[in-house]
Amino acid sequence: MSPELALRAGGVEVARYVYRPALQPELSPRPYLHPVRTLGGTLTTAVLPADHRWHLGVSVAIQDVGGRNFWGGRTYVRDQGYVHLDDHGRVRHERWLDRSESMFVEELRWVARDGSTPLVEERTVRASLAPGSDRCWRLDLKYTLRNVTENPLVLGSPATNGRAGGGYGGLFWRAPLPAGPIDVFTAVESGEIAVHGSRARWLAFGGDAGDPSTRYTLIFTAGHTVREDAWFVRVETYPGVGSALAFEDPVTLAPGERLARRLSVFVADGRLDHTGVADLLRKGEDS
Repeated sequence: MSPELALRAGGVEVARYVYRPALQPELSPRPYLHPVRTLGGTLTTAVLPADHRWHLGVSVAIQDVGGRNFWGGRTYVRDQGYVHLDDHGRVRHERWLDRSESMFVEELRWVARDGSTPLVEERTVRASLAPGSDRCWRLDLKYTLRNVTENPLVLGSPATNGRAGGGYGGLFWRAPLPAGPIDVFTAVESGEIAVHGSRARWLAFGGDAGDPSTRYTLIFTAGHTVREDAWFVRVETYPGVGSALAFEDPVTLAPGERLARRLSVFVADGRLDHTGVADLLRKGEDS
């Protein structure tokens, strides 16, 4: 059994963090959150789904790190498409820097197939009750990647390697297959086509855990900051949301340079509409 720890909000267990997963190399093993549940117990994540077995609950993954695959599955190669390559890396938990029932800070090492280390990461994860609601909690996640090589390091995606719209990589939340329709919207747009690639301050994703009675809403937000990254959204092919590091253009880190990202996700029971989302976010900002 893979080592894991419980994460609690207001004393309620809302997630499990698998920090040393026992997985095949082609899945790009990495720590992940699963199961992630609402306060009412509804499941909001999926792990090892049949359609994409390398999707691991809530995780940080990048398909192209200097030519190495830290996402899992086939690698997208320009002018060839998706190809099976022996290029998969793994993200290894090194040590805890801080830890309690509601938060942790850890150091991770991104290890390539040949044993080299292109990136070292510091990750902070925190769970708390959402202000003004007894049906919602908040997940805060921050990660900082540092190039520990002696050369510039390029972070890319299938999109930066030629696949239009395939700009995934960064924080990714894989949801369970739903029984009914999924609602995905921002303050001004609705539907997968409209919100995919947008840089709206928040994005709401409403689904169910395979039964119409198990409804939930996820609200992804960067708070008051201007979003640096685009939203990567899938509804029709599979349910998932990501905050994409290299949606259109690759990111290059100089030797020793750091890249930091922060995201908050409100995990609510039931389906929220625009008014409900705005009210929840306002209460969070006022607290």
